[in-house]
Amino acid sequence: MARKPRKSGGEPTIALINVVFLMLIFFLVAGQVAPPLASDLSLVRTAELEGRAPPDTLIIRADGTMEFHGEPVQSATAFAGTLPEEMREAIRIVPDRELDARTLVGIAAELRGAGAESIRIVTERGLE
Repeated sequence: MARKPRKSGGEPTIALINVVFLMLIFFLVAGQVAPPLASDLSLVRTAELEGRAPPDTLIIRADGTMEFHGEPVQSATAFAGTLPEEMREAIRIVPDRELDARTLVGIAAELRGAGAESIRIVTERGLE
């Protein structure tokens, strides 16, 4: 006589329950890491702010012309030479969106050659 095959002991549901329980504990703990904001706090709205360059920044137009405080700048070397020593630590530039990347890199290299320790590019942050 042929023996009937034994049925398997069933699916290991205990392991699945353990995993789900551990995930539940993890999310309960992780959810408490950041405390909620105070209910009476109202956040600042920046949607209607006028976009303009911060003070003391070198503005570079799409055609490569530069200006500082509304005055034209002939070259990046001349601009860096007129700055006080403390402003040369971090020169901030605001390039036009249409400015060629090679032109931007060239101006940055010229600023570094004129003694700028670091160059920071100021951009518009989109919150969409």
